[in-house]
Amino acid sequence: MHTLICGSIAYDNIMVFHGHFKDHILPNQIHMLNVAFLVPKLRREYGGCAGNIAYNLKMLGGNPLIMATVGDDAGPYLRRMDELELVRNYVRQLSNTLTAQAFITTDLSDNQITAFHPGAMEFSHMNHISDWMNVTLGIVAPDGREGMLQHAREFAQHGIPFVFDPGQGLPMFSGPELQDFISKASYVAVNDYEGKLLEERTGNSVEELAGSLEAMIVTRGASGSTIYTGGQQIDIPCVQAKELLDPTGCGDAYRAGLLYGIANQLDWQATGQLAAVMGAIKIASRGGQNHEASREDIAKTYRTAFGSDIW
Repeated sequence: MHTLICGSIAYDNIMVFHGHFKDHILPNQIHMLNVAFLVPKLRREYGGCAGNIAYNLKMLGGNPLIMATVGDDAGPYLRRMDELELVRNYVRQLSNTLTAQAFITTDLSDNQITAFHPGAMEFSHMNHISDWMNVTLGIVAPDGREGMLQHAREFAQHGIPFVFDPGQGLPMFSGPELQDFISKASYVAVNDYEGKLLEERTGNSVEELAGSLEAMIVTRGASGSTIYTGGQQIDIPCVQAKELLDPTGCGDAYRAGLLYGIANQLDWQATGQLAAVMGAIKIASRGGQNHEASREDIAKTYRTAFGSDIW
């Protein structure tokens, strides 16, 4: 049983400024801003929603297939996929483009200035979903706008249930477009802020939107998450992490838990709890793909948090 993960592959370039932005940005000169920050610390992380979700789903023992577009500079990422035994048959490398990447500068107060270059991600619509892929579940995660619209349409055409995960791409879509996504999807996963924006743009509450879905999942950070399904509301508590180092990629780790639970026909309580465990494991490491855990480690964390076995 394979899960097709449609979304971005990206490099995250993370820089640390050993000062405070507020000391270098003059409020009365904001109209002519021209500042430079010395960043003695720089690291490049492997990221992107599709890459992060697949990394976590593989850790769980799932069978992810990645569908994404990357650029000329993707060599190190592609080799990493091979080392991790992540199937990349549907990762298309495009010439004369760069892989999507974020440039994130953080100061000592954890304020961030981010620039994002979509690069090859904007051509994600060049990839198509077909019957011969032997896929039984999918996810439309943040990606190029046209690619997200197309992949949702193709999942529906081929009768493949999928999770709609708009993430930071949600503002790209109008209310009618979001309603169309929801009408095609079996599941929708958003964070609390995205859920409110979804309500605003569609004119419907998350409870009302859940009525046409198998489940609507809303994550709330340290407050846990809520799953709306079958007219019920299932509250999932946050799992205590060993350390709180970096939330980058926690949502993707959570979604991997959702996909595993759906693919393996776990009930929604267990699915949400497993997703919460994956988020807790991720937050204890910096970057989206630097955490490691065996299935035994995951099971132990689950048992400690919820007093029962997951497998």
